[in-house]
Amino acid sequence: MINLFIKTESQKTWLHKLHELESKFKNNSAQIDELATFPTEHIQDLINMGYTSSTLPKAYGGGGLKIYDMILLQETLASFDATTALSIGWNLGVIGELFEKKSWTDKNINFFANEVLNGALVNRSVSEAQTGSPTRGGRPGTKAVKKENSWVITGRKTFTTMSPVLTYFLVSAWIEEKQKVGFFLLHKDLVGLTIDETWDVISMRGTGSHDLVLKEVEVDDSKLVELPEIPSGSQLNAWILHIPACYLGIAQAARDYAIQFANNYSPNSLNGPISQLANVQQLLGEIDLELLKARHFLYSVAEAYDDESRRAHITNELGAAKHIVTNAAITIVDKAMRIVGAKSLQRSNPLQRYYRDVRAGLHNPPMDDVTIKKLALSAIEQEKSNFSYPAPSK
Repeated sequence: MINLFIKTESQKTWLHKLHELESKFKNNSAQIDELATFPTEHIQDLINMGYTSSTLPKAYGGGGLKIYDMILLQETLASFDATTALSIGWNLGVIGELFEKKSWTDKNINFFANEVLNGALVNRSVSEAQTGSPTRGGRPGTKAVKKENSWVITGRKTFTTMSPVLTYFLVSAWIEEKQKVGFFLLHKDLVGLTIDETWDVISMRGTGSHDLVLKEVEVDDSKLVELPEIPSGSQLNAWILHIPACYLGIAQAARDYAIQFANNYSPNSLNGPISQLANVQQLLGEIDLELLKARHFLYSVAEAYDDESRRAHITNELGAAKHIVTNAAITIVDKAMRIVGAKSLQRSNPLQRYYRDVRAGLHNPPMDDVTIKKLALSAIEQEKSNFSYPAPSK
């Protein structure tokens, strides 16, 4: 079904490169989950093929991928190994966002572009145990204090995905003297920066989303790279669509397994495979219907965002896409398990891993309740303002 969404030769080239890694990534996926080990070798493979700089604009030497391109590739990668896809997705999304908004100084942005081209990996580190997701509006407990021409940063961050291999952490901290949250670019080798290996969960076990611990980490004043006027979580950022793309890829993998099983499992009570059964066909049809709905919605939103003439009209579509795709993925995996039956619960069966992994999507931002509330408030305000369609241009 994904072939329908391939539009350019560049996309075909990138997909071909990814498919060269398919067997390796799929073969390693079960062990990564079982042992909760970070897929360092997978990430290095992606660095070597230039994938980690693919969302860096061409003007800076990168691949110049847009949102649509990214979700196409990320969905495919997730169908091979979800841990690898979600991990590298954060790097792709952060780079894409930074160079789209260009809120850094020219010196910092040029320096960072060179670092990315040389294989540097980055992720934002914003969540904290006491404040939860920054999209909820909590003020970070991590603090930055000015010391002459430098900053001293102390705090602890949770859910720092890809922490075992990150080169840079883009860390949020409260600056008391400015009464603002600032973002600092911290290199992994700074004195006082350590990783506390706290990640012990049942979903996405290999993402290395450990705690980042900062004990009086001192950095140059220039490393305060962002001082946003409004909370970052409230800004339009389509690069987070790498999240639903990942869960869509897991759903596709579950669907493919269920169909293969249905076509090959022939109990002696039947004269042929279970794919001939009406109830199995019903579930398979429902699975593909869910995939079609989710994929069309996600890709249409990405396409609208990439078109700058349409981007200004986007309001709640990004959150809605994440909500629709993530919940569809959960439904798809559930139906796939119903087809396969009790065998799907065996630890050797990939469906039980898909089942656990798609649940993680509910806890990635934006949360479902936030999305639904925004939709409701928008509808209420729209009615109050007597919304009307714009007149056609003359």
